[in-house]
This record gives sequence, C-alpha cells and structure tokens, in this order.
Amino acid sequence: MAASGSLKRNLGLWSIVGLGLGYMTPTVVFDTFGIVSGETSGAVPSAYLIALIVMIFTAFSYGKMVKVFPTAGSAYTYTRETMSPGLGFLVGWTSLMDYLLLPMVNCLIARLYMESLVPDAPPWVWVVVYTVVMTGIVTSSMRGTANFNAVLLIFAVTMVTLFCIFAIVNLTNGEGAGVVFSPEPFVHEGVKLSTLLTGATVVCFSFIGFDAVTMYTNEAKHVNLMPKAIMLTVVSGGAIFLVASYFAQLLFPDNSQFNIVDDPLPEIGFLTGGHVFQGFFLAAAFAATIASGLASHASVSRMLLVMGRNGVLPRKAFGYINPKTHTPVFNIALVGAVCLLAMSFSLEFISALINFGALIAFTFVNLTVIAHYAFRTRQVVDFKSAFNFVVMPAIGAILTGVLWVSLHETALIGGLVWLTIGVIYLAAMTRGFRRSVRSFDDPEADAEMSEPEMPESAEGAGAPEAPGPEAPVRD
Repeated sequence: MAASGSLKRNLGLWSIVGLGLGYMTPTVVFDTFGIVSGETSGAVPSAYLIALIVMIFTAFSYGKMVKVFPTAGSAYTYTRETMSPGLGFLVGWTSLMDYLLLPMVNCLIARLYMESLVPDAPPWVWVVVYTVVMTGIVTSSMRGTANFNAVLLIFAVTMVTLFCIFAIVNLTNGEGAGVVFSPEPFVHEGVKLSTLLTGATVVCFSFIGFDAVTMYTNEAKHVNLMPKAIMLTVVSGGAIFLVASYFAQLLFPDNSQFNIVDDPLPEIGFLTGGHVFQGFFLAAAFAATIASGLASHASVSRMLLVMGRNGVLPRKAFGYINPKTHTPVFNIALVGAVCLLAMSFSLEFISALINFGALIAFTFVNLTVIAHYAFRTRQVVDFKSAFNFVVMPAIGAILTGVLWVSLHETALIGGLVWLTIGVIYLAAMTRGFRRSVRSFDDPEADAEMSEPEMPESAEGAGAPEAPGPEAPVRD
C-alpha cells in the first residue's frame, strides 16, 4: 500500500459545531414526535429536557478529556488510556455499533423520502445513489464536507424556525392548545417519570453527534477549540429540540391528527403551513438527513482510523490516510459498504440498536474523568477539584446509566450480542487474553496521524488560551 498521509488541520470552531449539529439532524424532532408523544402522554419537551441535562453533564466530561488526550477516538481513547486498553477496546467496539449504524439510518431515511416521492422506482436505486454520492464527498476532503454540511444545516434550521413562526400564528388563532405560553407540554395530569425516562432514551438518539465532534480533534486548527465546540453543539442542538418540540406539542397535544404516528413529519408540515410549506419542510428534512449522513460518515471513519493506528484493527487498511485528500479512504469506503445494507433492514430495527453503544460510551467518558483526575494523576485536592473531577462526572455517569437500563429490550439484546462478538474478537487477538492490547501500539503511527496545530489566532480565537494538554498516562 502507498505511503500514508496525515489528517489536515483546517477546521475552525464553527465548522466543527456545524458538523456536530448536522450530525444531530435538527428535523429529527418531528420524525420521532409521534412516538415520543405517545410514550410520554404528550410531554415530548420534558423528555428532551431530561436528555439535555444528561448530555450537558456528559459534555463537560468530554471537554475535560479531549484536552488531556487531544486525538480522535473519543470514549475508546479515553477509556483505553485511563482505565485499561482492553476495556477501552470494548468501549470502542460497542460505540462502533451506533457510529456505523447512524450513516445507514440516514441512508434509510433518505430512501424512505425518495420512495414517497417516486414510488415506482426500485428502492435499491436510492440506496446506491445516496451511498456513492456521500462516500465521494466525504472522501474528497474534510473542508469540502464541512462546507457542504453548513449549507444543508442552514436550510434545515431555517425551516424549523419557520415552523415555530407558523405554529405561533396558528396557536394565536385558537388551534391546538390555543395559547403560546403554557406549562402543559412539560407537565400535566397523567405524565409519569418512568414514561418520561423511556421517552428520554428515544430522544437520546437526537443528541448523538455532540460527542462525535471529538473525532475531528486531529483536524481542528487548535485542540483548545474542542471543549467549546462540544458544549456549543449540545446546547445549541438541545435548544432547537426543546423549542421545536414545545411548539409542536402545543399545536398537537396528542396524536389524534396523525395518520402515520411513526413518522408524522410530512403531516406536521401540511397541518402547520399547508402544501407549499409541507414541500419546503420535506426538503429541509431531506437536507438535514444528508447533513447528518455526511457528518456521521466522516466521524466513524476517524474512529476506525484511530483503532487502526493503535493496531487493534488491521493497521495497513484501517490506519491508512490518503496523502492527497488527507482522508482515511479505506474506512470511508467501508462505511459506504455498510450503508448499502439499508436495502435490507428496517428503520425501526436499526434505530433501536443505536442508543445502546452511545449510552455505554457516555457513561464511560464520565467515569474516565474520575479515573484520570482522582486516581491516575491525583489532582483531586480540594472541594473545587472534587466537584469538577468527581461529583460532576459521577452525576453524568449515573444519569446515563439510568437511561441505559431504560432502553427497550430490542436495543439491550442487540447491543449485548454485538458486545459478545467484540469480546470474542478481543480474546482471539490477544490469544486468550495472554497478550496485552498495548503490545499492538505503534507510537510513530499515532504521532504522524495529523499535522501540527495552527496558531490559535485562526477561526474561533479570541478567548484566553487554555492550559496545554496533559501528557497521556500510559501503562
């Protein structure tokens, strides 16, 4: 294989935030609205609020760990370096399930949209066209991917904003709840905490993406941009979901107006603004799906790259970066191949599996903060440090753990099967756990993965320079 290149540091703060928001798919709040409304007895915003609180705690932990280990890899890298390389592999393997399936979910949604527009065409055509186009864009360059994602994201957010404006007008005219301000969407008679937690596990799917921005650490102009990018992504995305679900719940207090509860987005568009708005609304949903597909496709290829450079996946293939495009072309092509499976699987089945790996990753990222600061580097010396490095991440770990045990049975069974496959692979790779995972390391490959950081005067600068990243503690 030809000599490998390096990832190019050309992403500023708002490019990274845009990729994260694109990954989160702002319009997904309307796709899942009917399901969550039925699950929570008409309290969708409360489910989003619970999920947002959990994600904010976890975002703090991601922000701390990305400065300690300024490289792509996310929960895999943090667990590997602070707890155990073997455990890190299993966390990374579990995370791969949702990271690999998300591009396929976007392909499935795009296929469903196209089937509704052109019902006579065979479904596999849309899967192939989508996969070829997306794989080509992500392969070409990360900068180009970010720019295209930004255009799609702006269109989607504009349509969500227009929905809120139309909803306010309709509510003022007496439709739905007939009021613009009310606590009813959050709490009312019949709402139970248990059902809100179940609803929160469903909407957790909407937040997957804020953590994925850590995959672009090696392409950020400066690593100090990353904590801010992570928090901006989760707060901005959460605000969009909360506001949109609030007005949707006021306008549609229950599911009685929907013929298709599983995905009422087209009906919401029509009932809110008529046929013309419905057309634009569907176009925005399609644009958001494409933006999410770009971001998810790019991020999982970076995670596979790190695992390849670490040697836990075949290094020559998974650790290769094309020196011309500065992208991991083999990994991108592999993710494209997984997208082709969208011809065979249903959206309901695939989406049920995604949150298993995500919540496992979120839980362990919170735990790695405690492991690193409290035990490995012993930086917990007073109340402030104990609050930042023990209390906050412990709350985050507990909250994500509560959501994890509230997952549907299908997600738990499918996730445990995938985890079992990972354990078998790890046992084979380490010859029955007799060989250390660390023995596969290649420090030179890790060091060559990205270009040197750009001066912090580039995009996103202006804030005081944060302390430099600490050296990873190795076994």
